[in-house]
Amino acid sequence: MIVTVHAKPNARTNSIAWLDDTTAKVTVTAAPESGKATLAIADLLAEHYGIAKSRVTLVRGATTRMKQFSVEI
Repeated sequence: MIVTVHAKPNARTNSIAWLDDTTAKVTVTAAPESGKATLAIADLLAEHYGIAKSRVTLVRGATTRMKQFSVEI
């Protein structure tokens, strides 16, 4: 499944707000440098779905706020 994410780094808390089944606004406390925010988003998605972190991979959007992740459920 492909999940589209609108990322907001440097937030006060980590959270996911689902807009529909495959689109979410994700806030993370990590800074948007060296991919730290992207890794935090992947970890948060894995935790939400209850799967291993290795089953969530970035497909598109490494340097933008709009990202797409492949989630293997």
